[in-house]
Formats: sequence, C-alpha cells, structure tokens
Amino acid sequence: MIAKSKILISVFAALFLLLLGIQVYFMYKTYQVKERDIYRSVNDGLTHFTDSLEDIQEVKERNDDSLQEIIIKYHNKEISRKDFLNHFIENRKSARERLIHYIDSRYQKDGYEISARIRYLSIVHLPDSAKVITEPIVIFETQDKLKNPRIASNGSWETSTTKRDDTDNGQVEKRNTFLVKTQTDFEIKNIKSIVFKELTLLIICCIILLSGVLLLYIFTIRNLIQQQKQVEVLHTIVDNISHEFKTPIATLKIASKALKKEWNPETLPLIDRQISRLESLMVQLHKDEIPDDMVEIQPEDWDFFIQDLAVTYPNIDFNLENTISQKLPFDKNLMETVIKNLCENSVKYGASVVKINTHNSSQHLEIEVSDNGQGMEAKELNHIFEKFYRIQNNNIHNSKGLGLGLYFVKKIITRYGGKVEVSSKSQAGSTFKISIPYEN
Repeated sequence: MIAKSKILISVFAALFLLLLGIQVYFMYKTYQVKERDIYRSVNDGLTHFTDSLEDIQEVKERNDDSLQEIIIKYHNKEISRKDFLNHFIENRKSARERLIHYIDSRYQKDGYEISARIRYLSIVHLPDSAKVITEPIVIFETQDKLKNPRIASNGSWETSTTKRDDTDNGQVEKRNTFLVKTQTDFEIKNIKSIVFKELTLLIICCIILLSGVLLLYIFTIRNLIQQQKQVEVLHTIVDNISHEFKTPIATLKIASKALKKEWNPETLPLIDRQISRLESLMVQLHKDEIPDDMVEIQPEDWDFFIQDLAVTYPNIDFNLENTISQKLPFDKNLMETVIKNLCENSVKYGASVVKINTHNSSQHLEIEVSDNGQGMEAKELNHIFEKFYRIQNNNIHNSKGLGLGLYFVKKIITRYGGKVEVSSKSQAGSTFKISIPYEN
C-alpha cells in the first residue's frame, strides 16, 4: 500500500509539472504572437501615415525649390551644417506636428506609449554619387527617446532643378539631382503591460486550471494519508485484539484449574459472569453499539465485579466500599464494563492499590475509582476518552491495548446522561468520579 501510494504521488507530481510546463510554454508563445501582432498593427499605421507625409512633401517641393537650393548650397559648402539642419527642421515642422497629432489621436486612447523618430539616412548627389551627409540626420523624434527601436518604414525621393531647352522638342533637363533616403523608427514603451492586459482572461483561465489540478492533487494526497493512518490503526487493532479479552480469558483459565483441583460452588457463577463479559466485549468491539436488552444491576453485582478482578490480578489490592442496597435501572454488563475498564486502566499504569467507592443518593449513582499509579499529566486529560488514544510515555509495563477502555466508559456514561471527572498528577495516581442520574 505504501509503495503504491508513493508511485501514485510521484506520477501525479510528474504530470502536474508537465502540465505546468506546457501551460508556461503556450503562454510564452501566445505572448510572442500577440506582441508581434501589436507591433505589426502600429507599424502598418505609421508606415501608411509617413508615406502620405512623404507624398505631400514631395508635391510641395516640386513647386518650391527652397529645399533644392539649401541642399545645393550645403553640397557646395556655402552654408554650415548647422544652417543646413535648421532648414530641414523648420521645413518639416508641419509634418512633425501632423505625426504627433496622429500618434496621440490614434494610439493614446488605447493606452499605447509610443516613441517615434524620422531620419534622413543619406542624401546623394546623383550625377557624381557624392554623399552630401555622412551620417543620418534626425528630422523628428518624440520627447521619449528610443531605446530598442523597430523599423517602421524606409523611403526615398528625388529633388532636382529643371530647365526646358530651346529646341523644338522642348525637353526638360534635370540638373543638380539629389536622392534622399528616409527611415521611420518607433517603439512601444509599455508593450508588456498591453500584452498582459489583453491576455488577462487567458492567464486567469490557466491559473484556475492549474489551481484546480493542484487542489485535486493535494486532496488526493490527504486522502491517501488518511487511508494510510486507518490502515495502521487497523493493523494495531488486529495485533492487539487479544489483549482486550485478557481479563475474562485469564479468569476463565483460573476457574477451569480450580474446577480440576476441587469443587467450589463459587467457580461456576464466576465462569458465567466471564462468558457474559466476553459477549459484551464482542458487541462493543465489533458493532460499537450498546445492546438494547438490559439486565438491571443488583446490589451484589458490584461485589462480583471486584471479586472477578481480584481473581485475575491476585497481586493487586482492590478495596471496595459499596453502600448500594437496591436494584438500579442500569444495565449490568455496561456497569461491569465501566468498573473493570477503570480498574484495569489503573493496573495497566502501575497501581498496586485500587479503591472503589459506589453509592447512590438523590437519584444519582456515584462511582469513584482512585489508585496510586503513575498518574497522568494535565495535557493528557483532554484526550484520554478519545477512541484509540493511548498514553505512551507513562506506560511503564509496556502493555499493549486498543485505547478503547476509557472510550467505552465515556460512551456509556454519556448514554445515561451522566458525567465523569478526572483528577490526576504525574507520579501521584488518578481519581475518576462518575455521577449518573436515574429515576425509580
């Protein structure tokens, strides 16, 4: 059973870890796909918008030679690089404003934090392929700088001066032609929070699934542990069941030897009482029930209980003080179980003298059993009436038991509506006081 439980737990743990790994893998892949989709969507929007800006700018520059002239002057080193850059920045100011407005209106409402940048990568004088600029010129960049830019689009356009010749064909001649290459970069600053926000439902479902599997796993382990404890209790019962019958069996053996030696009229009643005792124990152990048929206890029965104990434990001094002189409405077998279980519990825990006091007053049966045994610690008193509970550290005789004796005592007293009080100190003995109400 233990080996099978360990195998089952190991398989369950392996499957759970496998499921966890699969869930993490798919969540990671889903995150990557969603991130690419968001970047692609933003890329398409920015590309379309910047292309339209380039078209507008190109039409404008065909009707305005200012850009052409400033490039020619810079190419011929007639103006400084600073003046050249300032012209570009001023010339593209309206385009930058439209781009900022587009980003704010299109993406901020969705919670996107986008950084963008437009650069002139190169300006080349086509007739001689001479480079006008040696490094990219930043035409526009948002306030938040780019750290990990994604390329949105690359474009190019030409600018040149034109002149129509005087021939009959009137052909147009291009002069001072320049090729301008541009690049638009962008970055979504809060891409992770956006992706996780859109994947919230999926993440919650995965957590619920994994939590359900984990709870099922824990529940299964708890059940296995409880079953294992029940199996251990069962083995304990099987190993020690004979001990609960020790007293009546030992008494019957003694009675049988006495009959072989000589006739004693008290021996046969003793045997009858022990047979009844065995029957009562069988009912309690196997059915855990109190029999319905009741044999009312007689005044002399209290003496018989102690006599039987004296025969079984000849080395123990049992002192009975019985002032009951009438029949009481209690089952004889049940009262015998109460008296003998209390006395045998005292013997088990080292008592050499056991005092029993029985009397009735004010419609109450009073029973007191005290001993000079090892006693119990205060923390044990709340548990001694629990089923299968046994005190191990004070069991000086190492005698085995089922932990059922005091459980039956409590059960019987509770059935009759009585109460039991216990007082005990370690190494100072114990005292059990029982009070059971009855009616005539």
